[in-house]
Amino acid sequence: MRLAEAKICGLSDRQTVGDTLAQGAAFIGFVTFPKSPRHILPADAKPLAKMAAGMARTVSVVVDPDDALVDQVVTDLGPDFLQLQGKESPERCAAIKARGVGIIRAFGISERQDLEQIKPYLDIVDYLLFDAKAPKGADRPGGLGHVFDWTILQGFQSPVPWFLSGGLNPENVAEAVRQTGAPLVDVSSGVERAPGLKDSARIASFMQALND
Repeated sequence: MRLAEAKICGLSDRQTVGDTLAQGAAFIGFVTFPKSPRHILPADAKPLAKMAAGMARTVSVVVDPDDALVDQVVTDLGPDFLQLQGKESPERCAAIKARGVGIIRAFGISERQDLEQIKPYLDIVDYLLFDAKAPKGADRPGGLGHVFDWTILQGFQSPVPWFLSGGLNPENVAEAVRQTGAPLVDVSSGVERAPGLKDSARIASFMQALND
């Protein structure tokens, strides 16, 4: 039995998408955010997303998208979910969800009280995602490879399923799941050989670490 289901995020080529699917990831993610080394246009991600048909759900990661970008992603990529990684309000999440796409709302976490911010979203979003809070001055809200204090999530209960993210890798993911009870995990930089370049061997090691 797998400790948790996984999302491999920031994918950008057929080889690593194929290897990710072969390893049994439940979600694959594509980042559309020019400041990220994992940036890919929705139209370029579409043939990669098609590879997941019947195998995994697809996620488009965006940051405070305007209506034009939401339209572009929905039209050109057609993901199962939009992962909102910025400061999107509950009202904005609901408006985007009305386009017929699921919502994963990401939150930066550094202390227990940060969990309070999820409450207005619980009746709106499909999944929550907890990432390390970006340091002051960072030009990206996530994908920075930082770990936060996992004890913050010990005993955490939510009516909405949630992902643990932030600095996960093949070496620490099993312990992270044991400490937090996370049902889902999200990894990007932890399975790369260089920023934006996924490593199939590390993807395999990550997925193996989740297997009992």
